[in-house]
Amino acid sequence: MNTSAELVIRFADLDDIPTIGYLAQQIWPGTYGAILSPEQLNYMLDMSYSPDSLTDQIIKQHHHFLIAELDEDAVGFASFSVTEDEGVHKLHKIYVLPQTQGTGVGRALLSFVTEQILEEGATTLRLNVNRHNKAREFYEKQGFHVTREVDIEIGNGYQMNDYIMEKPLMKAED
Repeated sequence: MNTSAELVIRFADLDDIPTIGYLAQQIWPGTYGAILSPEQLNYMLDMSYSPDSLTDQIIKQHHHFLIAELDEDAVGFASFSVTEDEGVHKLHKIYVLPQTQGTGVGRALLSFVTEQILEEGATTLRLNVNRHNKAREFYEKQGFHVTREVDIEIGNGYQMNDYIMEKPLMKAED
């Protein structure tokens, strides 16, 4: 890969659903293969990344999706939305291909999300992370802290065993 590759982060639309699904299929086995059974992994991929599910997230749930591209190749994605709690936005997803992890793409996606939600008056960014996922360390380095643990029933006898993490946000002085 070209070491001076240009990173572009852009909003995704319905035409990007196949790309998001493809990236999830490439990223999830390495991220969750040691945490989840193959059956739960496949169940959750289908539940969250099927074309119908992604369409629902974008249209009905009002999730904003982002695509990160290096030299026009999609290498990661994120999604976020407002919550019912005043000033709180939720980071639903942030995933980067394994070969680009550690290169700043994840940080750039998180920064882009933060800039967007600050413009909407956000004071807090919240996320869920699996309690056994090493991404927790990434989030802690970015200023997030664990606020509580949750076990969420997701159907088919499966649960998500997560930490809820939050980061207080401050608007930069003009």
